[in-house]
Amino acid sequence: MSNRFNIAVFEGDGIGPEVTGPCCELMNKACRIVSESDPANSISLDMIMLPAGAKAYQSCGEALPKSSVTQAKAADAILLSAMGDPQIRYPDGTELTPQIDLRFELELYAGIRPIRSIPGVNGPLADERAKAIDFVLVRESIEGLFAPQAPSKMLGNEQAEETLVITRRVSEKLFNATFELAKKRNANRITCIDKANVFPAFAFFRKIFYEVAEHHLTSGNTSAETLIDHAYVDIMALNLLTRPWDYDVMVTENMFGDILSDLAAGLIGGMGYAPSADIGDKHAVFQPCHGSAPDIAGKGLANPTAMFLSGAMLLEWLADTHHSVAAARASELITSAVDAAFASGTLKTIELGGQSGLADVYAAVDKQLSSAELSQK
Repeated sequence: MSNRFNIAVFEGDGIGPEVTGPCCELMNKACRIVSESDPANSISLDMIMLPAGAKAYQSCGEALPKSSVTQAKAADAILLSAMGDPQIRYPDGTELTPQIDLRFELELYAGIRPIRSIPGVNGPLADERAKAIDFVLVRESIEGLFAPQAPSKMLGNEQAEETLVITRRVSEKLFNATFELAKKRNANRITCIDKANVFPAFAFFRKIFYEVAEHHLTSGNTSAETLIDHAYVDIMALNLLTRPWDYDVMVTENMFGDILSDLAAGLIGGMGYAPSADIGDKHAVFQPCHGSAPDIAGKGLANPTAMFLSGAMLLEWLADTHHSVAAARASELITSAVDAAFASGTLKTIELGGQSGLADVYAAVDKQLSSAELSQK
C-alpha cells in the first residue's frame, strides 16, 4: 500500500529555518529507506512550505496569514518550527505568538510533551534512575489562563485581571486523549495536576478527570491495576525534580503545563531535546519546545534534536491515524538514529558545555540512518 502525505511546514524565525531543513531531509530519507525495503508498503511526504511568524508579519502584516491556515487545514499533518522575535512586536507591545493562534484556530486541545532520557545525554540529576526517565505531560492547550474567550481586562492604571476558563467540553476531550495515550503506552500511572485546594475551577477540572477515569475503567479501556491519582502543581514541581521516575502520564491546565513542561525538559538536557505535539479532533501540529533563539541564529549552534524528534512524532501520529505501517517504521528509524547518534558518545551540544553544533548533530543522525539503510539491503 502506498502512503502519500501532504505536510504543511512552517519554518518560523531565528533558528527555525536552520533546524527545519535538516529535519525534513531526515524525514524524507527515513521514508525512502522504508519504501525501498518494502515497496508494497511505501511512504512519501510532500512538504508544503507556508509563511508565518515575525518574517511574515514584517512582509504582509500578518503573523499567521489566512492563506497559510487554509493550506495547513488541508494538509495531513503540520510541522512547525520556532516562531517569533522579541524585537518584532504588535503595536500594543506584546510578542507575536502565531503558534498559539494556530492552536486556537485548529482547536488543538491536547499538548503532548514527552520527556525521555536520550542515551548519552546527561541531565542534571545524578541518580542512576535519571538515565531512564520516560513520562508524558499532557497540557490542555486552548483554555485555562490562555483562553481567547476571556481576554485580559485593565481597570485604569491600578488593576489588571485575567480569567481562568475550564469547560467540560474541552476537559472531557483532553482527559479522553490522556487515557487513550496512557493505553497506548501501557502506562502504570495517570496523574491529574491541579490546584483544587484553592481554586474552584481546578476542583471542577479534577472532578471531570475522575469522571472520565471512571468511564475508562468501567469500559475496560484502562486496567484496574493502573494507579489513577492527582497532585497539586506546587508539590509536583518538587517531585519532578526529586523523583520523576515515579510518574508516567500526567495531565494539567494550560499555564501549569507550560511551566512544568519546561522544567521537565531540563531533566533530559534542555529544550533542545524536547519535542512536542498539539493534537485536536482533526488536525495535529508537531514542533520543538524551544523558542526561536535569535541570539544564536545563523551561527550553526542550534541543537536540532527536538525538531528531529518532533518529526518522528508526526510520523507516529500519521501511523496511528492512517493505520500506516510505513509511517510507524519511518518514525522508529528517526528515533533510533537519534538515540544511536548520542549513545556513541561523540556528541555534546552547546547547551551542555560541548562543541557539537547543528551540522554535527545532523551528520551523526544522518549517518545512523544510512547504517540502518545498509543493514536492510
